[in-house]
Amino acid sequence: MLTIRRSAARGRAQFGWLDSRHTFSFGPYFDGDHMGFGPLRVINEDKVAPGRGFDAHAHADMEILSIVLSGALAHEDSTGRSTVIRPGDVQRMTAGTGVRHSEFNASQDEPVHFLQVWIIPEAQGLAPGYEQASIPRNARRGRLTLLGSRDGRDGAVVIQRDVDLHGAVLAGGQDVTHAISSGRGVWVQVLDGALRTEAGVLEAGDGLAVVDEAELRLQAADEAEFLLFDLAL
Repeated sequence: MLTIRRSAARGRAQFGWLDSRHTFSFGPYFDGDHMGFGPLRVINEDKVAPGRGFDAHAHADMEILSIVLSGALAHEDSTGRSTVIRPGDVQRMTAGTGVRHSEFNASQDEPVHFLQVWIIPEAQGLAPGYEQASIPRNARRGRLTLLGSRDGRDGAVVIQRDVDLHGAVLAGGQDVTHAISSGRGVWVQVLDGALRTEAGVLEAGDGLAVVDEAELRLQAADEAEFLLFDLAL
């Protein structure tokens, strides 16, 4: 079964400096039909004005991934990490027993556009951790490229859950087919362009839930960039 989650149907928060779209219930936005997908709990698409951002705040017992689409995101946390995340980077923070962090637009001139993804970890009370990998857009062209996984294989960041996160950039007309094992599901999140699926065409911001299928075929209607989460349900 394939179910489309349209971009325009997502929750939205606007605060002048922030324009945020919520694929699943988050903060004051609540939709009982969209609480997550398996252990995938949050996909927020954020656009932050120059020089602005999120002051230090606390997280616990969550795997948090940050993926920058354009611009640069400055990150600091209570483990002493201070870094800048740019397009092509994948950052993973294990909040575990507790972490405080801040995220700010690293530019005073240009907005930053990024995705923040929360995944429920396999256990509570894990030791806090941090990892960042550079997996350039060119490395994702024409194929599904592993960005994150439980075992961190092939240079992917480690996710403390049985989740494989892939990224791909397809030229118009290119397609990929992804096999889905029994007991697993897939979530596709389109970052840019358009994808043809058996359920219809997906455009930027759209999501697709896939359950009880043996495989999924995706074809770019024009150049398309997307994430694909393969996870145990």
